[in-house]
Amino acid sequence: MNKLAFPILAVLADGKFHSGEALAQQFGVTRATVYNAIQVAQTLGITVFSVRGRGYRLPKPVTLLDADAVLQACGEYAPWFHLQVLAQVDSTNRYLMQESVRGVAHGTCAVAQIQTAGRGRRGRTWLSQLGGSLTFSLLWRFQCGAAGLSGLSLVIGLALLRALHEIGLNDVQLKWPNDLVVMYQGQWHKLGGILIELQGDMEGPSAAVIGIGLNLEIEQAMRQQIEQPVLGLNQLFGQTLNANELLGRCLAALALHLNQFTEHGFSYFQEAWMAHHAFHQQPVNLLMANGQVVPGQVVGVAEEGSLLVETANGRQRFNAGEISVRSAA
Repeated sequence: MNKLAFPILAVLADGKFHSGEALAQQFGVTRATVYNAIQVAQTLGITVFSVRGRGYRLPKPVTLLDADAVLQACGEYAPWFHLQVLAQVDSTNRYLMQESVRGVAHGTCAVAQIQTAGRGRRGRTWLSQLGGSLTFSLLWRFQCGAAGLSGLSLVIGLALLRALHEIGLNDVQLKWPNDLVVMYQGQWHKLGGILIELQGDMEGPSAAVIGIGLNLEIEQAMRQQIEQPVLGLNQLFGQTLNANELLGRCLAALALHLNQFTEHGFSYFQEAWMAHHAFHQQPVNLLMANGQVVPGQVVGVAEEGSLLVETANGRQRFNAGEISVRSAA
């Protein structure tokens, strides 16, 4: 990314017009350099209005991420985290996976102002936009091996749910294994998702890079690129959420839940998770990796986090990564 592009975007974040001449003077460059930086920003999908005689502005004000504000919102859990605010990155998960090899500290969180190539489950792309998404990844180290981390994505979902409930978004529910959803206008809409990637030995120790994407606001053009109904938290909340406060609350909830998970495992959260599962005791269609559709009714989750479904062949267990769950109601 052009080194000047993001500093200029930070000035434009107030949603007001700033002339090319004023921006050039502020940064000690030519107006042509300012113009080129704006062009680079636009290649990242950022809309910048340009009006002759008035200058440049964003469509509306944007609250940019600020490390100090985020850590303040973490409260007592602030010392648990090493926060990195990245101006632009292809994927926060990919970034932290690379950093973990270099021995980056436990509790390191990378959050992006702009993420250009976010990743979702099953090879999907996670679309994001400046001020419209909260995309971050957290590195958490465990003494156990990967086998001891069963149900981790469900615990992460429960932590995020609790953070959203704390700010009044009580209608948000969970969808196995790693989505946040809400019933809106008679249809389930996705609000956010989780992607966990593991490193380490089978016997331990191990590390999890926990990638999280939350929709804040979704433009119509982006909505058309997404294959399922989606909703932004701002629309659900009825006003613009402060991304710094939201991230701080999420990190605090994650610290609490991850500490409990390390001590007790998923079984400690089993009942609470089922109480917030959108499809608990509901008919579903399980979409298998080979394209087969298996109808059934969700009856719960097991102690290790697998989904329990009553099917025509009796009660079966399904593991994350094997299937997609769709409402059959």
